[in-house]
Amino acid sequence: MLTLLTTLDRRLFIRIASREWPGAQRVLPRLSHSANHGLLWFGIAAGAAALGGRPARRAALRGVASLAAASATVNTLGKRSVRRRRPLLDAVPVIRQLSRQPITSSFPSGHTASAVAFATGVAFENKWWGLALAPVAVSVAFSRIYTGAHYPGDVLAGAALGAGAAFAVRGLAPTRAQLAPPARPRAEAPALPGGRGLVVVANHGSGQRTGPRPYRTQEVHGVLPEAEVVVCGRADTPPLDEALEDAAERAKQLNGALGVLGGDGTVNAAAAVAVRHGLPLAVLPGGTHNHFAYDLGIETHAEAARAVESGEAVAVDLARFRAGPHQEGRYFLNTFSIGPYPELVRIREEWAGRIGAWPAGVLAAWEVLRTAEPLTVWINGKRQVVWLVFAGNCQYRGLGLAPVRRHDLADGVLDVRVVHGGRLARTRLLAAALTGTPHTSPVLHEARVHSLRISLGPDTRTDLLTDLRADEPPRRTDAAFDGEVLALSGELTLEKENEALTVYRLLPE
Repeated sequence: MLTLLTTLDRRLFIRIASREWPGAQRVLPRLSHSANHGLLWFGIAAGAAALGGRPARRAALRGVASLAAASATVNTLGKRSVRRRRPLLDAVPVIRQLSRQPITSSFPSGHTASAVAFATGVAFENKWWGLALAPVAVSVAFSRIYTGAHYPGDVLAGAALGAGAAFAVRGLAPTRAQLAPPARPRAEAPALPGGRGLVVVANHGSGQRTGPRPYRTQEVHGVLPEAEVVVCGRADTPPLDEALEDAAERAKQLNGALGVLGGDGTVNAAAAVAVRHGLPLAVLPGGTHNHFAYDLGIETHAEAARAVESGEAVAVDLARFRAGPHQEGRYFLNTFSIGPYPELVRIREEWAGRIGAWPAGVLAAWEVLRTAEPLTVWINGKRQVVWLVFAGNCQYRGLGLAPVRRHDLADGVLDVRVVHGGRLARTRLLAAALTGTPHTSPVLHEARVHSLRISLGPDTRTDLLTDLRADEPPRRTDAAFDGEVLALSGELTLEKENEALTVYRLLPE
C-alpha cells in the first residue's frame, strides 16, 4: 500500500511539474523564496501589528505562535522521523527551479506547515482575515511542488501539521470567542435603531498618540447615522465637562442614552455624568489604549453600535476615591495608584511590542525600582513603607506588578496590590520579576477587598527612621487614575459602588 501511494505521489508530481501553468512562472518561485524561514508571514504579522488595532495585533500574535509551533514540530519530529529524498528535477524546467535547492528531508513540507499554521491561527481570531490569507497560503504550498522542492504528499502532510499546530495553540490559549463571557448582570437600556436618541460626546483630543483624528463626527455616523454628535477637545469647541452635561440633558429629553467616543479619561468623565443623570452609557473606543472598552468586550465601533441598536446592556461596578470624609470624590473605572505604577505601565507598553511582554515587564520593573523613592503611608491604620499602592476596579488577570486585564466588571471587589519597601526590597522584587514569580515575593502583597483607607500623612516621602509628626503641614503626592494624574493629601478612602453604571454591550446568545 505504501509503495502504491509513493508511486501515485511521484506521478502526480511529474504531471504538475511538467505542465505549463499560466502566469505561475513569474510569481510562484518568488513567492516560495519569500516564505523562506517564515519571512513572508512575519512581515504580514509585523504590518498588521503596526497598522492595525488590537484585534489585528491579537490575530498576528496567534498566527506567529501557530507558525512557531508548526515549525518546531516539522524540524524536530517530522523530518527526523521520515527520511525522504527530494524529487528529481528532470521534469522541472530550469527556470522554475529554486536558486538554492534544500538538502533536508523532503517529508513533510515546512513551508506549507508554516503557511497553513499562520493562516489558520489568524482565522481563529477573525475568519475573514483567515480567508483573505488562504489563497496566499495555498499558493505557497503549491509553489513547493511547482519548483520541484516537494512531492504533493509532503505538502499535504505539511498542511495537516500546520493546521494541527494552530489547533494546539488554540487549545493552550483560547480565543476570545471560546471564552464564555462572565455572567454580568443584565440591565435595562432603550434600543436605539440607527442611534436615534443617542447623544455622543466625541473627544477630538483622545488618541492623538496613535495619530490625529479630524473626523470624529463621521466615525460615529458611520455606524450610527441618526445619533447626535457633540465634538469637544478643540479650541473652537466646549470643554469636556460642559459638553457632557449638555449632552446628558439632551439625551434625557429624547429618552435616550449618553454616548462617548474617546479614551479612558474621557470615558471616566462620561461615566460620572451618566450615573448622575441616570442614563445608560454607550462607549465607542477612541483613545490610545481603551482599557475599559476592551475589558467590557467592545473592540470596535460596530460592536458598540449593534448593542445600542438592540438595547443590550449590562451593569458594571464603579470604584470611588475620596480625599476626606465630606468630599464627594471621584470615580475610577480601571485603576487607581500611588507611586510609580503609571510609569511602570508606560515603559512596559512602550517596549512590549518590540521585545515581548515578559522582557518588557522586567525592564519596566528595573527602571521604576531604580528611580523610585519609597513612600510612608498608613493603610487601614497600619504604618507601611511602600513603593506603590495599586487598586483595580474589579479583579485583574495577571499576577504581580502590572496586571493586564479583567474578565468580570461586576465582581464587587477592589484588586489591591502593594509593593513594600524595606531591606533589599528592590533586589528581591526584581529577582521575582526575572523569574516570573512576583506573586510569591514577600515584597508584594495582594488582596481583594471592598474598601480601603490610605492616609498619606503630613509627609509621604520620609526617612524610614523618622516618625511623622502630626503638627507638620500636609504634603501632596500624585495619584493616577484612568490615565489622569491628581495631587492628593490627607486621608483617602477607596470604595466600591456595585453595578452602579449601565453600559451597552452585546450579550452572549
